[in-house]
Amino acid sequence: MAHNNPTTNVTTTRGQETDPSSTSSRTQTGSGGAGEQLNEKKRALNEVFGLLKLSYHNQFNAAFPDTETLNHAKRLWLESLEAFSPAEIVAGAKRAIRQSEYLPTVHKMLTLCAAGDNGLPDARAAYREACNAPSPKANFNWSHPAVYHAGRESNWFFLANNPESVAYPVFAEHYRKICARVLEGDKLTPPEQLQLEEKPGEPLSKSENAKKMAALRAELDI
Repeated sequence: MAHNNPTTNVTTTRGQETDPSSTSSRTQTGSGGAGEQLNEKKRALNEVFGLLKLSYHNQFNAAFPDTETLNHAKRLWLESLEAFSPAEIVAGAKRAIRQSEYLPTVHKMLTLCAAGDNGLPDARAAYREACNAPSPKANFNWSHPAVYHAGRESNWFFLANNPESVAYPVFAEHYRKICARVLEGDKLTPPEQLQLEEKPGEPLSKSENAKKMAALRAELDI
């Protein structure tokens, strides 16, 4: 007979019964604070799997047809989503339900958990946002700080003075690296708002622009 454990809540079908190997029923030893945090994440994952089962019933049963598969999935998700709080994990699952008719993968959950209220745009949309944002860039209302940081790393002057075929690959690589940090739980600092200059600087001459562009191309090896 199964024990009534507060960390075991996901209803299972097709012989899916929670066993001691499940992440939701395993007791973690160690410091009280760390153990409680782990239990909170387990409870969050139980809630997530319950939501996904209700929303993607047939897909869920096909993906997790038995207890062993379900428990392996829970352990994988617990490890993969370690950087996120229980609230962020549950919110990510609810975004999946709102946005897609398909059961999310672990990779998709990483993106959804990291998204927050304003999600990470795809690389092409982020590139266009970075290029179209007016100066000063730091004062723009960015869809996500990752877009700003990728633009800054790519160099705003470089983005503004090169065609998309040249500038986009450079931006996309910076954006990919920054998004990876976000998915690992890195909290990006928003850009610091700048005070507008009363007398903006003089624009560069054509020769000065050419020299600066040559230096950037040499630096970026393109």
